[in-house]
Amino acid sequence: MSKSLRKILLSLQARDSALLAQLQAEGVLFDGYHPLLEVLHRENAERLCELIEQFGWPIESLAGSDGAEAAWLVAQHAISDPVFMRKCRTIVEKEASLGHVPMWHFAYLDDRIRAFEGIPQRFGTQFDIAPGGPKLCEVDEPTSLGARRKKLGLPSVAARLKSLKVTPRPTPLEFAARKDAEAKWRVKVGWCIAEDALK
Repeated sequence: MSKSLRKILLSLQARDSALLAQLQAEGVLFDGYHPLLEVLHRENAERLCELIEQFGWPIESLAGSDGAEAAWLVAQHAISDPVFMRKCRTIVEKEASLGHVPMWHFAYLDDRIRAFEGIPQRFGTQFDIAPGGPKLCEVDEPTSLGARRKKLGLPSVAARLKSLKVTPRPTPLEFAARKDAEAKWRVKVGWCIAEDALK
């Protein structure tokens, strides 16, 4: 195991967590994608890209289970770089199929990418906070979702929804404004074209 690689990855994760905690304490975490957070996520993604070029994907035998999870988190938050995020999904899918990282790493990455692309997710890991409370983003083949989640060791959708109920709910106007801003941002960074973003 590379202790230096693990240390770097954990430091990237710690920076992410610290800024999230700061923005939450300031009451602005749920006001859209904060510019400071976007800058940090871009910086972390650039560093992870360098590490991948040097070491390959940080699998558990190389970076430890916590280091591998930190690498996944950085990739999961690299939402301003669709090309890099899709590259990570391809690599993680391969490593997960070989048992080098948990398959749920791939599931979360795949679902998040699909949600930003405007297509149904497969594993039900992506939720939205609407005025009426948390709701599951669109899912492909929903009747077999429970079985897919169970296979990955994920809790039920009902349990996940329950855990999200404490998240502040937007007003209808706030929600509409957030969705509009999100659609424009998805087009701007290259997740989709304007027509798809408005679906």
